[in-house]
Amino acid sequence: MTKFWLKSYPTGVPADIDPSQLLNLKDLLNHSATRYPHHTAFIQFGHSLTYRELDDASRSFAMWLQTSGFKKGDRIAIMLPNVLQYPIAIFGALQAGLVVVNTNPLYTPPELQQQLVDSGATVILALDSFSQVLEKAIKNTQIRQVLITAVGDLLPFPKSWIVNFMVRRKRKHATGHLIPGACNFKQTLKAVTRPSIQPVDLNPDDLAFIQYTGGTTGTPKGAQLTHANLCANVLQGHAWVSETLQEQGLLVTAIPLYHIYALELTLLFTYLAWSNVLIVNPRDFTAFVAELQKYPFAVISGVNTLLKALLNTPGFSKLDFSRLKITLAGGMAVDQTVAHHWHTVTGCPVTQAWGLTECSPAACINPPGSEFTGSIGLPIPSTEIAIRNEDGNDLPVGQLGEICVRGPQVMRGYWHQPEETARVLSSNGWLRTGDIGRMNDRGFVYLEDRKKDVIVVSGFKVYPNEVESVAMTHPGILEVAAVAQPDEHSGEVVALFAIRADSTVTEHSLIEHCRLALAPYKVPKHVHFRTDLPKTLVGKILKKGLREELSRKPAPSTS
Repeated sequence: MTKFWLKSYPTGVPADIDPSQLLNLKDLLNHSATRYPHHTAFIQFGHSLTYRELDDASRSFAMWLQTSGFKKGDRIAIMLPNVLQYPIAIFGALQAGLVVVNTNPLYTPPELQQQLVDSGATVILALDSFSQVLEKAIKNTQIRQVLITAVGDLLPFPKSWIVNFMVRRKRKHATGHLIPGACNFKQTLKAVTRPSIQPVDLNPDDLAFIQYTGGTTGTPKGAQLTHANLCANVLQGHAWVSETLQEQGLLVTAIPLYHIYALELTLLFTYLAWSNVLIVNPRDFTAFVAELQKYPFAVISGVNTLLKALLNTPGFSKLDFSRLKITLAGGMAVDQTVAHHWHTVTGCPVTQAWGLTECSPAACINPPGSEFTGSIGLPIPSTEIAIRNEDGNDLPVGQLGEICVRGPQVMRGYWHQPEETARVLSSNGWLRTGDIGRMNDRGFVYLEDRKKDVIVVSGFKVYPNEVESVAMTHPGILEVAAVAQPDEHSGEVVALFAIRADSTVTEHSLIEHCRLALAPYKVPKHVHFRTDLPKTLVGKILKKGLREELSRKPAPSTS
């Protein structure tokens, strides 16, 4: 394959990375703790940990794991929001050779139990607020040790007490529900001097994370991500931004750390020895903006819905954006109007990136600072992208097909699911992503939609992103989601779920607005107005639930 996209690379970005520069994630923290021991690593509610303190705390946790009988290869589940305990637990587990299983804090007991059983996790760290869910979920699992912590546990007194009191009052319980035999996470960090942990031989091919996909289309699958996979993505990210970020600075992380997007950025900026401000509750946008006022941040990451919500929050436009160098957006397509508004307010263009859990996650990123075009970017160093038809044959430049990826960041396979692995991963390393897109003659990739979300109207394919982009240009619309609705004559028609900014907008007026820019078969036939749309914690709209709602109530036939 000719990597013709290299001609579009930013100055100074190499075609390939040298994987020998970082062999495992244990070395990643050591790299920064040795060089910058007194530099701030993480900040929560104004309290910070230096890289030396982070290293010491993670070593303490690693020692506790080892003395408690946990060994290399054992799985530890982590079920936390963005608190200081999270990076400590991750790096401690990795230093002890354990495999981390990041767990969605919003899981119900059956969902959590399914993941614990599937991963074979034997220890779990969870927030005390989730204890009642956890107690129901751990029955009939291999969990033999529960660790509990509270949001403010690692903050200094009296802030720790105040934060925990306020969180518990908001959740309407006076104290965290106690699970018999549970251990307080803070107690595992009681070593006051640098602890001596038993050396663990970590190879690049050793498993580091079992990272479950979102499960929005069925039973979640655990992507096996090795130390080599994640280290490669760190080095790829470093190569991509090093010319733009030549000095250390401050990163704001609002995306939950259990999500691969935030996880990999955290690993990258830990390697760069940056300071990382953790936003515990990104849905409280007033508090979020108040937190941003305190810090001269240089990098912020988010998804389209988060960026839009910040823009609509009072006080955001008055922040100091003079040091903002990169606004990284991924996880979902960024709307053109949101990107333009963000650039106007902050002076920093949105840098759209694309990837997926199976790619650790980054595969394509736009050059930092470049004008927003809607592209998801160029293949990053040591990465190949091919656009293929359903038979697996490469398509010419400009044609739509399935985006396929090959590179050192591509997962080993799905945990205990060889058939699913064989379905998406070829013997020569190519991953079928299920995303539909095209590549132009400069190597920039454009994402059209998820293969599973494509709507088929009388044999014609309709890509929801295209419909949504047109609908969002209506001045009275805040948010939309286009999905397939069953139809007697055409099999499926386009249905639009919409949130109005103007209550006078009608179904007819919105459909007519779309008709001006879309071919007849792409025009929504039905509009369903809502006050909100179901989303994941990351902000992705859960289209599966919307489709299921419509499948239970078939639409009237169209003529």
